[in-house]
Amino acid sequence: MNPAIMMPIALAVIMFGLGMSLTIADFRRVARYPKAVIISLVCQILVLPAITFGLVILFQLPPLLAVGMMLIVAAPGGAIANVLSHLFGGDVALNITLTAINSLTAIVTIPLIVNLSLAFFDPGGSQIGLQTQKALEVAAMVALPVIAGMLVRRFWPRFSQIMEKPVRIASMILLALVIIATALANLGVFAASFLPLFALAILVCVLSLLVGFFVPRMFGVNQAQSISSALEIGLHNGAVALVIAQTVLGSPEMAVPAAIYSTVAILLGFVAALIFRLVTRRSDGAEAAPVPVGADR
Repeated sequence: MNPAIMMPIALAVIMFGLGMSLTIADFRRVARYPKAVIISLVCQILVLPAITFGLVILFQLPPLLAVGMMLIVAAPGGAIANVLSHLFGGDVALNITLTAINSLTAIVTIPLIVNLSLAFFDPGGSQIGLQTQKALEVAAMVALPVIAGMLVRRFWPRFSQIMEKPVRIASMILLALVIIATALANLGVFAASFLPLFALAILVCVLSLLVGFFVPRMFGVNQAQSISSALEIGLHNGAVALVIAQTVLGSPEMAVPAAIYSTVAILLGFVAALIFRLVTRRSDGAEAAPVPVGADR
């Protein structure tokens, strides 16, 4: 299948599946623990891009790869964060809430961060710029499938429950295929830049997980919610970055950092969640217990 056709379809399926896991209650839940949500969003939208920007300059990446790295950190959290949060004692309800908010704020934050990165790193060629029309394309690609999935969940809940697992499996398979297609289409870039990109992806992911966990803890957020915050901030939706780079911006090279980061982040997220669970002092008894998923839906 032509990658130009496969990638938008893959993103639509992934975001539609994400939408089927969301309800209006996931947005309302912000009022239940606003501190955890606000701190996580500040880390995700401001702190992480600032850290990544500094590291990209330090590593002296070529302009297209530099913008590609900024694009992946601008992408919202991926569904894998919810799965790992469930496995390692995170607050899954908070994960779902953060995913819901990030998926909608991304229609603003992605164009903003990408435009600033394009202006600073100046990869050359006005055809790469994220003009208003392309920014609207990004908004449509990210938001519309999510909204469609939420509508299906709202009006056909039984169907959404039946399809939730198959769509999640299909999403994982499609993401893997997109990553493989990106790698095969950019073998030269992978060969020339794999080591610095691999090292940078590891460093950015590790710092994202640490910031996402310890910053909330510094402000009194409980352990379960801090684990959720770390996973949401460290594990991005690689499909969003891959598709935007290749179909909206028309730069396969810009998609390479997202492909590498997506493969690195899953393993690091698993290890980090396990470590946070094992070594952090257990204080759940003295803290608010996480809200069970579905309790307020």
